[in-house]
Amino acid sequence: MKICKMYLISIKVRGIKVSGMKKVMKVRWYDSFMGAACSAIKERLPLVDIIVHVRDARIPFSSQCELLRNCTGSSTHNIIALNKMDLAGGSALQPWMEYFRQNNFICCGVNAHNKDSIKEFLNLIQRQVRELKRVDNRNYTATVMLIGIPNVGKSAIANALHQVGRISAAEKGKLKHAIVSPEPRETKDIRSFKIGSHPNIYVLDTPAVLSPEVPDVDVLRKLSLTGAIGDCLVGKKEIAQYFLAILNSSEQYKKWAHLSTKADDGIFLNSTTECLNSFGLHKKEKKKFPTDHTQDNIVHDVRITLYETISCFDGNIRNEDEMDALIGRQLCALQEAFHVSSEGGEVPHDKVAAKLLNLFRTGRLGHYILDHLPTDIHSL
Repeated sequence: MKICKMYLISIKVRGIKVSGMKKVMKVRWYDSFMGAACSAIKERLPLVDIIVHVRDARIPFSSQCELLRNCTGSSTHNIIALNKMDLAGGSALQPWMEYFRQNNFICCGVNAHNKDSIKEFLNLIQRQVRELKRVDNRNYTATVMLIGIPNVGKSAIANALHQVGRISAAEKGKLKHAIVSPEPRETKDIRSFKIGSHPNIYVLDTPAVLSPEVPDVDVLRKLSLTGAIGDCLVGKKEIAQYFLAILNSSEQYKKWAHLSTKADDGIFLNSTTECLNSFGLHKKEKKKFPTDHTQDNIVHDVRITLYETISCFDGNIRNEDEMDALIGRQLCALQEAFHVSSEGGEVPHDKVAAKLLNLFRTGRLGHYILDHLPTDIHSL
């Protein structure tokens, strides 16, 4: 997926404009709490049997945890878990898993909200524990630590492993629950959950940690788009513009071509002439819909709008100004698709951006892997 390199290489971080693809930036997400969390995790690392490095499958490289990059020790029993594989697309993720395996990492795709996926992941952990038991020739309680950056789904995985593991072991008792939120940095301390018996296996859910420095603007944009850092740091509109630049440069929108030829509540959507003049916005009056953007009919309209605005664009998307003009038209078009009113205090484009980002992050606008396979083993 090639994106116009000139587009959005400048980004604002809390009012400070940062330009350049390789500039190192110090930002404010690394506070005293995250520093304390890093220290607590480092203290416990030598005491755990297996480390699970949880990453976002949409950004397998950009979501690596810097804390683990320089950790000494063998990776024989460490696991890279590419969570949210349902948002990345299983087949597209296979080359990444193969890449990690070729570089001597145990790697698997995980969907924390799919019981079968969690069962497979638990089986993998149990196999590694049995291997440790065989090598050490002793009976012990194994400890597995989940580590990762914000919003990669560590707590969701811990909850799912705990539930599936307890049921499999036919153990009674009240299930524990880690706090799960779409907002980053909700886990505040290290908590333990039992996920297996004979031998006993416990998983540690840890607070999310980030490096005090971001390697470049490209990584910052990907962390923003996938929700690893708060939207307020960059701004919803800017993040939505970045997503639209990715969509416009990809083949994803072509999958929605059939939608523009179907009737929508009995109204046939004309594509070419109407799209060129008004980007598919001037449809006949329809009955009013609730403003819940997650409804299928609204998602349907959003997909049609995106398909028609891109397919009718006759400019050069590799030109920064022309890409910027297309994205501006798309934001205006999406205002009607989302039924966003111009009335009220909030800027309409900000409302549109928030809804658009939600649909992307929940997979309603397709599957994406934003990183490219690295060629340097040391980048892992």
